[in-house]
Amino acid sequence: MTRIESRFAALRAAGRKALVPFMTAGDPSATATVPVMHALVEAGADVIELGVPFSDPMADGPTIQRSSERALSRGVGMGQVLGYVSEFRKQDRETPVVLMGYLNPVEIRGPEAFASAASEAGVDGALLVDLPPEEAAEFRAAFAAHGVALILLAAPTSSDARMASLCDQASGYLYYVSYAGVTGADHLDAGHAGGRLAVLRERSPVPVVAGFGIKDAASAVDMAASADGVVVGSALVQAMADASDDRDAAARAVAFLSPLRAALDAAALPGKPLR
Repeated sequence: MTRIESRFAALRAAGRKALVPFMTAGDPSATATVPVMHALVEAGADVIELGVPFSDPMADGPTIQRSSERALSRGVGMGQVLGYVSEFRKQDRETPVVLMGYLNPVEIRGPEAFASAASEAGVDGALLVDLPPEEAAEFRAAFAAHGVALILLAAPTSSDARMASLCDQASGYLYYVSYAGVTGADHLDAGHAGGRLAVLRERSPVPVVAGFGIKDAASAVDMAASADGVVVGSALVQAMADASDDRDAAARAVAFLSPLRAALDAAALPGKPLR
């Protein structure tokens, strides 16, 4: 059983929902990444999505775009990102880490070489926003051979046929984009998303987490009612953006995430399974 499978199985058995924070590697400083990752686990993170800085993050709003620009200005690229994961694994062998980003930094290395390096570093999965499932066969095979899940995206605009295809190819978990737009926008409609999530969860052989637009405890609880977990990114990145130093960044991460963890746990019904 992989780390992702183990973590979601434990959550399901406890009747809890997954809390999946996103942070950009190399931001708010190059040296803050690993301390912040540990701080997020301390605050209740179940999976960490680690953003790979990219020069053209087309699916991201201004907050994550700026964090990517800052990280790139510090010289943070895929090699450094894998180094952060390796360093994190010296103390934490259990928390799943999923890289989130774009195809180019992976494709330039080749699917096999990247999957091998990612697995060796301790990466559990990768979500490549601009890799269509129809063109992902080579990546899926290489990733699977090295135990790295290729996380797929589903959207409100996905047709029933596409939803079925995504479920057939799913590994790790499915990421449901709660609205059509970029990260960090402020028009989350948990009620509308809930219907689509119910259909997707019924079909999916893996857990389904929802992201985009989740910014606080209230929105996390609203969306978690229809999902196996929630992803929070832009609001966390913004909370750490002007940290004075690495210790302050870690403290801000804990202060931001802890209320979401507490709210999700308080909203859970005792004994009710995730699925």
